[in-house]
Amino acid sequence: MAHRTQRHRTQGHLTRRPFTRRPLTRRTRTLLAAALLAALAGCGSGDPGGGAAPVKKAAPAVPKPAAAPAGLPGMPPLLDPKDVYAADRPDKLSPVVKNFPSRVYVPNTNSNTVSVIDPATYQVVETIPVGIQPQHVVPSWDMKTLWVNNNRGHTLTPINPATGVAGKPVEVHDPYNLYFTPNGKYAIVMASLDRELVFRDPHTMERRKTVPVSCYGVNHADFSADGRYFVVSCEFSGELLKVDTERMEVIGQQKLPFDGAMPQDVKLSPDGSTFYIADMMAHGMWVLDGEKFTTPTLLPTGKGAHGLYVSRDSREMYVPNRGEGSISVFDFEKDKLTKKWWLPDGGSPDMGGVSADGKVLWLSGRYDSEVYAIDTATGKQLARIPVGGGPHGLAVYPQPGRYSLGHTGVFR
Repeated sequence: MAHRTQRHRTQGHLTRRPFTRRPLTRRTRTLLAAALLAALAGCGSGDPGGGAAPVKKAAPAVPKPAAAPAGLPGMPPLLDPKDVYAADRPDKLSPVVKNFPSRVYVPNTNSNTVSVIDPATYQVVETIPVGIQPQHVVPSWDMKTLWVNNNRGHTLTPINPATGVAGKPVEVHDPYNLYFTPNGKYAIVMASLDRELVFRDPHTMERRKTVPVSCYGVNHADFSADGRYFVVSCEFSGELLKVDTERMEVIGQQKLPFDGAMPQDVKLSPDGSTFYIADMMAHGMWVLDGEKFTTPTLLPTGKGAHGLYVSRDSREMYVPNRGEGSISVFDFEKDKLTKKWWLPDGGSPDMGGVSADGKVLWLSGRYDSEVYAIDTATGKQLARIPVGGGPHGLAVYPQPGRYSLGHTGVFR
């Protein structure tokens, strides 16, 4: 195009002429388009030699999803984010416990003993003397030890579940119940009458931190799906606490909206969205949003609702109603009670657990010195077994799961 430029030069300088818009020819448009593509390719190719590269359309910007809150440091990740009990499937025993004999350990509060039942024969095969007023038999976080909570004896009696032999008691004041943080860092003693949550070494039980509480009768608890906090029931003042696990501090407290409420067992829903709290005076279970910790609603189940036990398939929860001799069955997906089983000769079903294969629900008969075995498919009573006086928080052992959160066996 030199000849076009020379026409407008005067003494070696370009002269400006009045601007007149002229229509672009097809050839001009083609040349301009080619030049533009070459320029874009040179800028975006990353080729240091300036070689042309194919032009790629930029991908549309996609907003990044919000990062999920980090779990408690050291806590084993959930096998399924939608089911906190995914590790508890039938007979899915950890290598740690798979060779332990199958037994049901029953603490007899009034007899200061533990009755040991063989679930295959429904017979008591041993009676172990322990401390004063044993309340619960609790599997340790590593699942290698069963701790008997001798509440008024102020000791914990260790039992080796491989041999059934009791060891030397460990001094621990007011151990009504016992839990373990999801990372296994601490044991948490529910010191009911002392009005304390006591964080201890999970093996030696040496005191690490004492958290005084203003409510009365701390007794049961369960942890959020991420392990960052746990909800505690206070039976004598009808209150709930929310406790930060890592900071070991109470971060929420509320009074239940029922005159004379006595909250008992606490259990998290499989999807981690809801806490359920059995209440033996409100005769049902409270339904709580743990994150918001707003006022819960009451779902009636039966007189003296006490324990909460999730089925091996995570579909149902069994709610023993101690005051009327029944067990209500709650369906998580349907969000309602679907069945009610009645003990044929009455009784006082209290605390317990589900067998490793998920087929039998074992419950202590608190006021009747007996234990009930119930078919989880039909609700039929399979056995009534005489034990010592005041049987309470029995433990079915071993059970599926990777680690124990405490109580009578809450596994994840």
